[in-house]
Amino acid sequence: MKVALVGASGAVGSEFIKILEERRFPAKEFLLFGSKRSAGKELNVCGRLCQIQELKDNDAFKDVDIAFVSAGGSTSKEFASVITRYGALMIDNSSAYRMDKEVPLVVPEVNPQDALNTPKKIIANPNCSTIQMVVTLKALDNISPLQRVHVATYQAASGAGARGMEELQAQALDYAQGKNLKIEAFSSQLLFNVIPHIDFFSDQDYTNEELKMHRETQKILHRAVPVSATCVRVPVMRAHSEAIWVKAEQPLSVEVAKNAFQKMPGVSLIDDPQAKKYPMPLLASGKDDIYVGRIREDIAEEGALTYWCVADQIRKGAALNAVQIAEYLLDQHVIDQK
Repeated sequence: MKVALVGASGAVGSEFIKILEERRFPAKEFLLFGSKRSAGKELNVCGRLCQIQELKDNDAFKDVDIAFVSAGGSTSKEFASVITRYGALMIDNSSAYRMDKEVPLVVPEVNPQDALNTPKKIIANPNCSTIQMVVTLKALDNISPLQRVHVATYQAASGAGARGMEELQAQALDYAQGKNLKIEAFSSQLLFNVIPHIDFFSDQDYTNEELKMHRETQKILHRAVPVSATCVRVPVMRAHSEAIWVKAEQPLSVEVAKNAFQKMPGVSLIDDPQAKKYPMPLLASGKDDIYVGRIREDIAEEGALTYWCVADQIRKGAALNAVQIAEYLLDQHVIDQK
């Protein structure tokens, strides 16, 4: 099987390479693609030295079976026809095709079967914040259909890519040395601050990031579950946190919810607040699972439930989710191992 990785030199691209190695993804050959700036750079992929090619409108994707694409929405739109021209399946990590009716939006623990219908030969990876939330929502939705969801996110600097992490680190160093802090990756200083602004603002004064969580959740769950989100950038290097409130058709008890989370693939329960054990981004960084804790009845609304979840958004929120989609398709013999 021949596998391509577009955006190989970025933060998510580097994570793709790690995960493909860790999970021993069955590829005979890897092709790496990037911008003109990164072309020519060599990276080690599964013990093989591969050179990054510049992404162009040519025949480079001929005989490629799967293309993992993580190079931004504009690149995905510009090169989708090039990537899929000869039958390659494009698993796209950008927002370009998430709401396209002919493109499935897939989280393998929630709606894997959607990946079997790909008229455009494209499968979309959801937004990182949506992924970790919707896996936990599915665990509860299996018990009683959810009626509404409220969520506040606490999103790490890495959500803005390598540039975001570098800026937070640079601000910490400059502050320690008494220097002026540079602000480029975010709308305001992130160090010692929180910014209630991720992506651009819509006419409703919700940000695009917040609307993504609303729209994508409904597409993944195949039901009009309203999701009201407030997305906040916090001075954490890696892994997003979310405070979630849910209301279902039937009251959800804490014990029932804990049991549901424990049985849900990809979810780990850390919920012993008296012993100060609960999920935190520092502990979730570099891990595959979505960690859930602080589960309790909502004292403001009878029958509702609130909980806290944390996940590494570069792994489960991006690269890992895409690789799991490909693994599912291999298991279903949609893609043959040659």
